[in-house]
Order: sequence, then structure tokens, then C-alpha cells
Amino acid sequence: MSDRSSRRERITKETSVRVEIDLDGNGNSEINTGIGFLDHMLTLFSFNSKVNLDVFAKGDSYVCDHHTIEDIGITLGEAFKESLGDKHGINRYGTFYVPMDETLALASIDVSNRPFLVFDCDFKREKVGEMSTEMVVEFFRAFAFNAGITLHLKVLYGENDHHKIEALFKAFGRAIKEAISRSSDNDIPSTKGSL
Repeated sequence: MSDRSSRRERITKETSVRVEIDLDGNGNSEINTGIGFLDHMLTLFSFNSKVNLDVFAKGDSYVCDHHTIEDIGITLGEAFKESLGDKHGINRYGTFYVPMDETLALASIDVSNRPFLVFDCDFKREKVGEMSTEMVVEFFRAFAFNAGITLHLKVLYGENDHHKIEALFKAFGRAIKEAISRSSDNDIPSTKGSL
């Protein structure tokens, strides 16, 4: 693992989550959350960001998928923030559009230590696979607020909910890749001198 890596665990009465992340990876992943569609989305995120990612989770799925998905977002966000360290030499910003058939999605990121989420997407279905569509925004909110990033996600147009979610995760991965890439200098990318 590189110096921009982290391992985090979150254990509660509802879930047990373990995340290992290496920001300077090649997109390898091993994902087992117990929620097949989320496994697929996290694999796509890893591939598109080129971040190596291992996620293992067990949760109270007999209740619903909320606790597991939110806790994965929290733990992944914490690991991401820890991996970045003081943020010397990163680009800081990343924006990417991803088309998927009839859908076009946008992700824009500022690694600013000012957590915020703007999420502009509507879903028609209650679930895709075993994953509740209402949990897509909850995952990204948990990640953004624990990673300390400003994150804007928008589906500009589209019909198929699977395509919308997949395009969002791919765009998110590509925007992360751009934001955490090393710039030509080793400065902290802020006039304040810190992030």
C-alpha cells in the first residue's frame, strides 16, 4: 500500500464495516457488502477512480439496507480523508460527465474540508436489485460529510434508474481521480494555506 492509504472499521449494534483504501492504486477491488447492486457500484467507483478498495460489511439487512449503506459511506469517507493526509500536491477539484445509454450524469468535487452535498436526481423505482434507491443520496451524503468534501451530483437526463445510479457512481469515481491526482507542485491548493 502507498503512503496515501488507510484502513478503517466501524462496528455498531447494527453493522460491522471494514474498509481498506489506497488512493494510488490501479482500480483493484474486493467488495462484499451483502447488497449486490451496491457491490457493483463500489466496484465501478474503484475502477473509474483507480483507487484500490476493499469493503466488507455485515448489517441488519432483516431490518432494511439503510444502516449498512450509510455506515459504508461513513467508513469509506473517513478512510478517504485519512488517506489524503494534509492534501499537499493534489489538484483539489474534479468534474466529470458520464453518459450511459439515454442517461447523462455529472459529478463535481472540491476536496475542501467543507462538507456539502447537492444531489439532483429522481428515481422511479423503489429498489434496484436489493438496494433502495432512496439510499443512493444517503450513501453520498455519508461519504461527503465524513470525507470533508463538497460534492455535487446531477443526472441531467435519463429514464432507467439503473443507468442513472451507475452513471453517477462512474462520474463520481472519475471526478475523485481528477481531484486527488498530484499536481505539478507540492503546495496545498488553497490561498489559505490549509484545507
